[in-house]
Amino acid sequence: NQVSDLSRSTSCCPGHGGRRHDSGFTGTLTLIIPVPVDCLLVFFLQSDIRDYSSLYKVCEGADCIFHTASYGMSGPEQLRKEQVESINVGGTNNVINVCKERSISRLVYTSTINVVFTGKPIEDGDEASVPYVPPDHIDHYSRTKAIAEQTVLSANGCSLKAGGLLRTCVLRPCGIYGPGERRHLHRVMVNVERRLFSFRFGDPQARMNWVHVENLVLAHRLAAEALTLKKSCIASGQAYFINDGVSVNLFEWLTPLFEKLGHSRPMINLPVSLVYSAAILVEYLHVILRPVMEVPLLFTRSEVRNIAVSHTFKIEKARRELGYCPKPYSLADSVEQYLKSRQPPSKPAFCSLSWTSRRLVLVLLTGLSLVLLMFSCIVCQN
Repeated sequence: NQVSDLSRSTSCCPGHGGRRHDSGFTGTLTLIIPVPVDCLLVFFLQSDIRDYSSLYKVCEGADCIFHTASYGMSGPEQLRKEQVESINVGGTNNVINVCKERSISRLVYTSTINVVFTGKPIEDGDEASVPYVPPDHIDHYSRTKAIAEQTVLSANGCSLKAGGLLRTCVLRPCGIYGPGERRHLHRVMVNVERRLFSFRFGDPQARMNWVHVENLVLAHRLAAEALTLKKSCIASGQAYFINDGVSVNLFEWLTPLFEKLGHSRPMINLPVSLVYSAAILVEYLHVILRPVMEVPLLFTRSEVRNIAVSHTFKIEKARRELGYCPKPYSLADSVEQYLKSRQPPSKPAFCSLSWTSRRLVLVLLTGLSLVLLMFSCIVCQN
């Protein structure tokens, strides 16, 4: 998550990345893992959102917090449930308590569209029409983000230690792309280069939204302003979907990336049931073999649903109440920067194993493949 602090005094931004401060204001960026920050007006402090005393210390003097920290959005992280819970839920509780104790009057929480997406189609969903995912939702990330979002909204109007009230709001971005983004497309690019992204699946007409990082930064700035008395605290206690204002098919949208990497767009169509079954087995394999090696996850179950099923959302509420007007961007504009920032391909973990370990892994893979084949046949018969 990359969010700029554009508050007129001082703000704290616990999260995973930063953008430049074009308005000339100052802020504090609080991270667990250091990342490059291209701004002289950002003060970098390393901390851990799960450590209350550390978080309390770095938020001294702030009057607004942009809470962008999260864990478990994609890949192997999704399977580490304890960390997902402690960061997304426990960390959010710490942020709210720091706001109360430090009398920080504004809190903007970066949520996700996943808090309402259960794997069933959503067309032009809005904030009033789509409910939260259920408490027993299979995707731990989505479930914990939904809990955290509701906690943030429930904290709206709470009393602050030095007087006054806490004003909170929530932004629900979709997939993020653009300069500095290190999660979504970097992983796609690595898998394309390894020739693991050679097929497509799901409804050919399935569509989704994306948001350029600059538009996401704009939304955060506007949200912070909309929590002030000057703006009548219009965003107080509200949630907003944030995207570029257009919907796209993932495989069509990724075409510029495939072309730049010298690969053709995936043309083989696989049944969703087959890909989903494979995702289940690979997830189990990843957990079982974790002490020996890290099995790469092409897709998790939740990612298969995200790709295969249409889910698009309106941004009219953000336009109307925040004044959000996204600028037009395309993936093609960002591809060159992605290619420049990519790391040299690492040696697969499998190659570093002893011959005995390799044979064991191959036996397990063969066995699981047979199970997958049998399961797929049963599904097709039904």
